[in-house]
Amino acid sequence: MRKRNRVLLAAGITAVILLAFFIPRWFNRPAINTATPTPAKPLANTREAGNTVIPVNVYITESSYISSGIHATGSLAPSEEVELTTEVAGKVTKIFFSEGSAVKKGDLLIKINDEDLQAQLVRAEFQEKLLSEKLERQKILLTKEAISREAYDQLETDHNMIVADIRLLKVRIDKTEIRAPFDGIIGFRYVSEGSYMQPGSKVARLVDKSSLIVEFSISEKHIATPFLSKNVVFRTEGFMQDFRAQVYAVEPRLNERTRTISLRARYDNSCGLLLPGMSAAVTVITNESAHALQVPSEAIVPDISGVSVWTVRNGRAVVAPVETGDRSEQMVEILSGLAAGDTVVISGLMQLRPNIPVAAGSSSGQGQ
Repeated sequence: MRKRNRVLLAAGITAVILLAFFIPRWFNRPAINTATPTPAKPLANTREAGNTVIPVNVYITESSYISSGIHATGSLAPSEEVELTTEVAGKVTKIFFSEGSAVKKGDLLIKINDEDLQAQLVRAEFQEKLLSEKLERQKILLTKEAISREAYDQLETDHNMIVADIRLLKVRIDKTEIRAPFDGIIGFRYVSEGSYMQPGSKVARLVDKSSLIVEFSISEKHIATPFLSKNVVFRTEGFMQDFRAQVYAVEPRLNERTRTISLRARYDNSCGLLLPGMSAAVTVITNESAHALQVPSEAIVPDISGVSVWTVRNGRAVVAPVETGDRSEQMVEILSGLAAGDTVVISGLMQLRPNIPVAAGSSSGQGQ
């Protein structure tokens, strides 16, 4: 009996909870609309009705210069460079240059003590003068057969030896003077006045940077390309502009370790902007055009038959099949299918259909 009462009590409590949950929802439910629903008005089809104009961004094509080529990494070297050293031993008596200054070919840079050589030269010149006068007298006697031919020849030999000694002394004196072998900029000096130098001692570095050499290497797969006299465009750190050079020499042998061929191009650095030792991002120009057409890469639409672009003619979209050429990071060369002045769509391409009205928004391109 008690068990039955407990079951009835539990059932009653459950019923009360369910009624408390569903009754408020029943009275607050929305009214049911028994009227026949009105069909939604379909959106206007702008492709058929033509009432809505599609806004697009465009690019105006124009002839421009483009180039393509083989890329490499290189470095800049001076056209002339030398480590100035001494050929003779001696004490430095005078330094005639300042560090970092420009010098001309033949300018005296260093003078080494040559007093002993100068003394020997004076002595030899006196001896030469004496033997020269004696040789003239002996020559007169020889014509009169007053002396033997052997005695005359011996005196002539002694005179010639003195002349040779004088020449040798002058050469040794010249070696005590270090002169600039070419025009250039002289670097840091490594000697001081009064220092004693041995043969081969380093004096300074002389660099001609008025003309620079661009040294770089390319893969052997390009060996069939005629590189001689090709134009080269390169960039260096610190400058955003392009510099142009011309290939003047090609190494006649491949590097067996890297399988590359080395090339050298000459750059006129008369402006003095660049320095030897700088790195260079090099492009050897293999193809260039001064009247090429380019469009942004986003304007290109690939399909099964090839590629095309959307153009705007008389306010409507017209598809134009094109033939593409070289590509850069942002632009694509157009070989055929477009002309200078054409308006090419670069945005909203997914909404376009042939002959649909379009409104050209912001435009870009040279001359805009």
